[in-house]
Amino acid sequence: MSIEDDVALLERVPTLRVLGTAALRMLAIGSEQRSLPRGSVLFSSGEEADAGFIVQRGQFRIEDGGASVMAGPGALIGELALIKAMRRPSTATAMEDSSVIRVARSLFQRVLESDPAAARRLRDEFAKRTSQIASDILMAGAKLST
Repeated sequence: MSIEDDVALLERVPTLRVLGTAALRMLAIGSEQRSLPRGSVLFSSGEEADAGFIVQRGQFRIEDGGASVMAGPGALIGELALIKAMRRPSTATAMEDSSVIRVARSLFQRVLESDPAAARRLRDEFAKRTSQIASDILMAGAKLST
């Protein structure tokens, strides 16, 4: 894929879209692509997390204990690892031949440091999402108590 193709893919990711084209171009240039055959583990629960992954093609099963979700093209896997040093809470397995763009936390942080406006937009996006989650929890709690 070309840099332009990678930027177009990154623009499909809601969390990254808010950064703007210039920041996405820097991420696309500095990231790496990985191909994984069916059945390969992208990362395992408990591993140190130092990057997030954007699915280019294929499908991944993300398992966290007994819960399982699927992630396909345009999905950002391991989002929190872009922001914070942590251990992986889940395992991601390729369900078919797949490819991802790996964005290292160090690269992501350099991009945010070099573009304060993009960093503010990302902060605002996280605040909006957190507020929505809190609202959803309150509404679910109200429904359960009736």
